[in-house]
Amino acid sequence: MRLYQRILVAIVLTALAAAPLSARGRGQEEDELARCIAIAAGGRKWLERTLWGLRDQEGGWVGAEVKNTNGSHDLGPLQINSWWVPKLAEATNRPADDVRRWLVHDRCFNVNAARWIFMNGLAVTHNYWKAIGSYHSPSDHKQLSYAASVAENLRRRFGPNVFSGPGSRLGRGALAND
Repeated sequence: MRLYQRILVAIVLTALAAAPLSARGRGQEEDELARCIAIAAGGRKWLERTLWGLRDQEGGWVGAEVKNTNGSHDLGPLQINSWWVPKLAEATNRPADDVRRWLVHDRCFNVNAARWIFMNGLAVTHNYWKAIGSYHSPSDHKQLSYAASVAENLRRRFGPNVFSGPGSRLGRGALAND
């Protein structure tokens, strides 16, 4: 099993152990999503902020299955494209139907899948903003527009100094373990 597969399996097991509570409204849902994001970030502030930037951009919800014009679906809170289901199923050694159901209904699994997609993009591109863009699309043009939108979401949520504040390495590639 490849290293990224072992890491994803560990993430999946952690997410499953931290099974989400039932939602009691929008505030409760955001609190539970915040818990999942904090767990997935593992104490790395830049990664936690990144996941919030992706979440704010995607704007999904538990139960979401949004059909795209190409026939794929965007699933769950971070709108993981169904194109990823076979890759996630292979990486976790779980049936694709289970993976799809978890992406739709398990907020922590969804957040961890988003983390895995982003981190794989970062490992391949070695560029924070390119990895943000590739989370959305393989097209360079779409990546630039998406990354700009995520940057604006980060500024809106964390303030104008999100890229230069203490503990934030977003402006320098977000590769440090802070």
